Amino acid sequence: MDKREVIKMVLDGKVPPYVPWEVSFTYEPGEMLKKHFSCKDLHQFLDNHMAVFGSSEGFFTDIGGGRVKDVFGVIWDRSVEKSIGNVEGVVLKEPTLKNFIFPSPDDPVFYRSMHEKINNYSRHFKVYAIGFSLFERAWTLRGMENLMMDMIERPEFVHELLTKIADFNIKVLKKALAYDIDGIHFGDDWGQQHGLIMGPKLWYEFIYPQVKRMYKVGKDAGKYVSIHSCGDVDELFSDLNAAGLNCFNPFQPEVMDTEALLNTYRGKLSFWGGLSTQKILPYGSADEVRAECRRLFKIGIKGGYIFSPAHAVPSDVPLENIQAFIEEMQSQPEYKKLKTS
Repeated sequence: MDKREVIKMVLDGKVPPYVPWEVSFTYEPGEMLKKHFSCKDLHQFLDNHMAVFGSSEGFFTDIGGGRVKDVFGVIWDRSVEKSIGNVEGVVLKEPTLKNFIFPSPDDPVFYRSMHEKINNYSRHFKVYAIGFSLFERAWTLRGMENLMMDMIERPEFVHELLTKIADFNIKVLKKALAYDIDGIHFGDDWGQQHGLIMGPKLWYEFIYPQVKRMYKVGKDAGKYVSIHSCGDVDELFSDLNAAGLNCFNPFQPEVMDTEALLNTYRGKLSFWGGLSTQKILPYGSADEVRAECRRLFKIGIKGGYIFSPAHAVPSDVPLENIQAFIEEMQSQPEYKKLKTS
């Protein structure tokens, strides 16, 4: 049994031999770990179970001063926050798409090295990812405050903008589906610490119709569909599942009852994440991190769960806490048996 098969068991609602994982790091802790463990490839060192690649490759051009420009024309300041950055300025200064040109979905940059990577990760669960896939793409272009006001004052513009973004994503996905991938993954933060950023009424009016269109592309092709959305969004799970969602990430324990949700949705919707990056990882002891990992493995081994910190591990997490969760996930008995067999 390889890593791909274990992930598929989880997504199919079956009981896996152990709890699989997919872990990522922000820039600073990632570089720290490479240096500490004298490794060039963290993915290989961690023995991650998924190979995630996609449209973000070649997406940014360095324009100097710690700033990059993405293919939509948005400038990101990475002088402080190096993994993503902060949006600088507004591309769509007025509520109109007149004179704005979307990138070409035929641009080979979105599919760079796909054949090579798929061959290199043949035993992994392979995912094509589109980050900032809808709401986030809209607000990075228009500005958060402007977009929120547009939802009230210029709803026709918001519908047009989101439709065009979804159209672009669908064209990209249809080309990506020509490759040997297992799933498609969307990134689009909708939540805050309590509730949705735009509230449920506006989410269902503007976001859900486009979500259904995009998920359908994956489902029609027989692929698994996953979404990353930070924040308190569990009120959406039933409808996301009905639209074709198979897996939700990052599964934040600070805003969700992880055990109750796993029990409620097991066999229908899987979860990926769950280890606190707001409390336990940065502020707990290594023993507390180990105890929480074991709790998650105990409930996750029943199925429907992929282990990970609830976000790419940030720079405020001590090395000993990172080592603790790596050791716990890699010391699962059935994983060790399969790895040595």
